[in-house]
Amino acid sequence: MVEHDALSATREAYDAAAPTYAELFRDSLRDSPLDRAMLGAFAEAVRTSGDGQVADLGCGPGHITAYLNELGTTAFGVDTSAAMIELARQAYPGLRFDVGTMAALDIADGALDGILSRWSIIHTPPQELPAVLAEFHRVLAPGGHLLLGFSASEGPSHPTQVFDHAVAPAYRWSPDHLAAMLRTSGLAEVARMVREPQPTDRRQFQEVHLLARKA
Repeated sequence: MVEHDALSATREAYDAAAPTYAELFRDSLRDSPLDRAMLGAFAEAVRTSGDGQVADLGCGPGHITAYLNELGTTAFGVDTSAAMIELARQAYPGLRFDVGTMAALDIADGALDGILSRWSIIHTPPQELPAVLAEFHRVLAPGGHLLLGFSASEGPSHPTQVFDHAVAPAYRWSPDHLAAMLRTSGLAEVARMVREPQPTDRRQFQEVHLLARKA
């Protein structure tokens, strides 16, 4: 099946790249004040809507999971790459990290106050994303928040576009198209931040943070 092939390819690619990836992105938030601001707003929204239980889906080496805990949430990480999870457990032994997939989470219905999916849906084939969003809706409590991070496509006429990701096949999304998919899944957009590409960025794409809430 297509989704199985895509998931396997992504897992194998990140297993192979795990040490390099962890070293490259460990301090990525230090020079990203806008990213920190959006994560801070997400953490505050999560804390006010429940007990602050957050799943960082596609957590990689765990640095963002740890940052969310510093912001006062109770965050744990999930990633399909066992090598990434091992690095995260070594770096942050006091936090929880599990191997898993976004389309079939081992989490009870309505158990989470927040989900962070930061540059992880980009590896999901477009035809499989509705099922992933439905899974997000299932595990979020009423009033829970979802923060998506992704690269934007060229415009509304291009709902999705394939791009050359350094690790695994990936897709860019139209923010309006993705917001409409969220609404269909029962998740209403609260806010979005669109960051223009910087001269030092390897890819000259807009980067989007999209915050949504389960009714």
